[in-house]
Amino acid sequence: MASHGILDRVAIVGMGCTPFREHWDRSLDDLLIEAHGLALNSAGMVKDDVDAYWYGTSQSSASGISLATPLRLDNRPVTRVENYCATGSEALRQACYAVASGAYDVAVAIGGEKVKDGGYQGLNAFPIPTDGTNRTLTAAAMFSLMLPAYAERYGVDEDRLRYVVAKIAEKNHFNGARNDLAQFRREMSAEAICEMAAVAGRLSVFDCAGVADGAAAAVVVPAGRATDYTDAPLYVKALSLVAGDGSGLVDPAFDFTTLPECVAAADDAYAQAGITDPRTELAMAEVHDCFTPTELVLMEDLGFSERGEGWSDVLDGRFALDGDLPVNTDGGLKSFGHPVGASGLRMHYEAWLQLRGEAPADRRVTTLDTRSRALVHNLGGYPGEMVSFVGIWGTERD
Repeated sequence: MASHGILDRVAIVGMGCTPFREHWDRSLDDLLIEAHGLALNSAGMVKDDVDAYWYGTSQSSASGISLATPLRLDNRPVTRVENYCATGSEALRQACYAVASGAYDVAVAIGGEKVKDGGYQGLNAFPIPTDGTNRTLTAAAMFSLMLPAYAERYGVDEDRLRYVVAKIAEKNHFNGARNDLAQFRREMSAEAICEMAAVAGRLSVFDCAGVADGAAAAVVVPAGRATDYTDAPLYVKALSLVAGDGSGLVDPAFDFTTLPECVAAADDAYAQAGITDPRTELAMAEVHDCFTPTELVLMEDLGFSERGEGWSDVLDGRFALDGDLPVNTDGGLKSFGHPVGASGLRMHYEAWLQLRGEAPADRRVTTLDTRSRALVHNLGGYPGEMVSFVGIWGTERD
């Protein structure tokens, strides 16, 4: 697989993100209006400056009309996109390629979801008839299989590995406790998480991402015009998306210790960006911690740890705020919850804040002294049938 990429041809010049909450008193329209306004304000724009929109939502809207109506968009193209839990990043990817093509000068990618008072809780797979080979386990159950598989393959004691993934949750909740936009803002110890009742395999509720409402948006322009809007744009270094074929569900060799789509997306993104050692070339990363074992496996799939060593890197604090490569500095899905259409753009918002030096002092990374690039990883689906996005952004135009 290969992509020519659009290195340094497009830049983000404005972003906005709402708090992720149980917004019982606010509609999806309210959240979209807020995120859109924040993004335009940060770029010094008004909506008449925008040529086109890409709207990511999974279950809250069915067409671009659902965005055009609350934003009062007059004769603007609005493309509604959905790609499982990578929906928000997919909206941004498409907006970036539209601008890179020369079709539009200014595009907005916006994602939002409203599920807390929509008649049901959480994410729901629609009951489309199949040939009977589809998975029958819940998402939590599918991802919980990573723990015993990893323990067996690498000879790690299962109780120790249980503590390792709880340390991932502890790290992310530590970061989220310092983020005003996060839904869950209390620190949690790994010991307390290990003592909780299991909900799937050995995972407790605090190993699983919560449910939330929220919205986030980004303004995209050609790189050559970026400094017309801001002194600190983020330039596209790589955009990669991989859709798996679902063969892992029926392949007896699939062992749950790696997510092949994430490996492929990362390899493509690194090639586009010219990155050979992500562990030393990236300042930070936002990754899709839908469940704590996911983040563990991703540390190896994304090349942050050697195979079989991610668990010890977690215990060594390598991915903490003050570590060699901080991961999920905003608190991740663990602290924010997961409004599907917004999560990917929320991850990019954290990269926007950190790379521009605008993150609060108590969760600002120190790696920016020598590095200027961030990675955003967003996935959708389940082990064995997955889509994966990897984007790389930087403050310098090479």
